[in-house]
Amino acid sequence: MAGLGFASMVALAIGTVCATSGCSTLGYYAHSIGGHLDLLRSAKPVAEWLNDPAATQPLKDRLALSQRMRDYAVSELKLPDNASYRRYADLRRNAAVWNVVAAPELSLTLKTWCFPVVGCVGYRGYFDRARADAFAGELKSLRLEVSVYGVPAYSTLGALPGDFFSDPLLNTFINFPEGELARLIFHELAHQVAYAKGDTEFNESFATTVERIGSQRWLKERSTPEAREEYERYDGRRQDFRALTQKYRDKLDALFKSSASDEQKRAGKAALMAELRAEYETMKANRWSGFSGYDGWFSRANNAAFGVLAAYNEFVPDFERLFEREDRDFPRFYAEVKRLAKLPRQERRDALRQGD
Repeated sequence: MAGLGFASMVALAIGTVCATSGCSTLGYYAHSIGGHLDLLRSAKPVAEWLNDPAATQPLKDRLALSQRMRDYAVSELKLPDNASYRRYADLRRNAAVWNVVAAPELSLTLKTWCFPVVGCVGYRGYFDRARADAFAGELKSLRLEVSVYGVPAYSTLGALPGDFFSDPLLNTFINFPEGELARLIFHELAHQVAYAKGDTEFNESFATTVERIGSQRWLKERSTPEAREEYERYDGRRQDFRALTQKYRDKLDALFKSSASDEQKRAGKAALMAELRAEYETMKANRWSGFSGYDGWFSRANNAAFGVLAAYNEFVPDFERLFEREDRDFPRFYAEVKRLAKLPRQERRDALRQGD
């Protein structure tokens, strides 16, 4: 699902919590930690790849580009200067992790799982697709609507010490269009700046705001006309996707919160989903010249899939206004976001929305 899932977080570095959690999820913790360590062991410094005769030139070119973006993130966006995205790993698979999300039949509210350190989040991440599908099956047996989607990258918040534990570049995203590669790197680094425990919408909206501002500047200042044109096409389709799905998300949410009976809600939901898919087919044919990259999302769309969309964009306009109020000064902007992140959840959200 293009444009989504760029900041998944797995429960890692928490194996010691068994004593406090009663070991009920020990198997999941072991899988998460083991999968993350396997990923890290596959990584080596970018400089080694650039000097490796066996590495292809296209890969070397992309890695060199990524390092220019990484330098730009520090010098221009004032993002953390550390070992993150200074190494590269080829995982020989098409996703870093697979996220499982679930929602009730007549609600867009995602089921949450709570972990030490990161708090409660609306997904569970797996390094193995089969494990993700198996867990999805368990949730479906509870009559929940479930979505499983691949995530190209995730952030460890820069919380683990040493270069070995830093987040690496991955084959799952290194060949993204230039503007999209910049977005991803800037997004993940933003998670290292501020994090509000248990508030996915706040965290993801903040990182999405940084990625948008940063990628726009990168494309304007450091990119080629060809790369800008490629990205405009890519991002144009993403904006169309967001507008269409937001439209129907709002309609579904209003339906589910209405006084209609459950039977009426089911009928209304079926009608809306049919309308959504028909409007998508028209948009694909007329605006996208038949581009089919979103077919999978629309064919599998359900309440869980709609629930994920809100997490990444809900507070973006508020963060953009905050950036303007701080005179587009990144250090000041980050300082204010950090202050907000320390507030109680509702107070944080009220302050962000009201500009207090």
